[in-house]
Amino acid sequence: MEVENHTVLSQFLLLGLSEDPELQPILFGLFLSMYLVTVLGNLLIILAVSSDSHLHTPMYFFLSNLSLIDICFTSTIIPKMLVNIHAHSKEISYLECLTQVYFFMIFVGMDDMLLTIMAYDRFVSICYPLKYTVIMNPRHCVLLVLMCWLIMLCFSLTHILLLKQLTFSIGTEIPHFFCEVAQLFKVASSDALIGIIIMYVSTSLVIVFPVTGIPYSYSQIVSTLMRMSSSLSKYKAFSTCGSHLCVVSLFYGTALGVYLSSAVVHSPQGSTIASVMYTVVTPMLNPFVYSLRNKDVKGALGRLLSRAASCS
Repeated sequence: MEVENHTVLSQFLLLGLSEDPELQPILFGLFLSMYLVTVLGNLLIILAVSSDSHLHTPMYFFLSNLSLIDICFTSTIIPKMLVNIHAHSKEISYLECLTQVYFFMIFVGMDDMLLTIMAYDRFVSICYPLKYTVIMNPRHCVLLVLMCWLIMLCFSLTHILLLKQLTFSIGTEIPHFFCEVAQLFKVASSDALIGIIIMYVSTSLVIVFPVTGIPYSYSQIVSTLMRMSSSLSKYKAFSTCGSHLCVVSLFYGTALGVYLSSAVVHSPQGSTIASVMYTVVTPMLNPFVYSLRNKDVKGALGRLLSRAASCS
């Protein structure tokens, strides 16, 4: 008789990206490199913003928070993956899996909400420039970020409580390289219909609904820019949005690709590979997007590196 009990379940098996033994060293080196670049790049953004008084503005406050979230986001997934590849193991304990789900949902939700807040910041800056310092005052900015944390902590806890009600077979295989809540609902031995419904409804409210604020903000920005008579003013105003639009396109484009690939191809392997884009590649590219397209960040990074070189 098959044993099914979530209270005594010791582990899951993460199938990962590939079972080919020859590919494991390549995957280890690739993901270790990407993880180190992600951590270093985002850490440099945080240090540049915190050390340069010219960047002590709401836009860069949210950018430094986004960089911190990206570090935490990848750190939730990649280290465990690297340990498993190095140890030639697929195991992840029940507690580790739920912990990974909890923090993954917090950080991916925080990414989503911070990108929406950053769009709102650009909207206020361009559409209401005279009221900008009043609306986006430091206290307001901190409260916005704290509110996002509170919402995501409760959101993630709800899903963990739903998963705790499910039963799983011992040695349950998860066709992914990390514990994803949707995959856990799929591989559960008990009926997960209610949990799946709550997952989609809550995700629509907490994740999808805030996203609508991004196109709304930019529609208002474009409308305001169209009323400007000076081409130079239009360029200067919209140039502050370029980096944010690139990051938004990267994050939501790759995330959308994951769900389209899983819906069209019906291949767990295809969906897993697509997931690499928004869980690993996008957080790695964000610092490059902001440093290469933003003169203020580029200048701050240059001054930071100059000070570090002079100290050494």
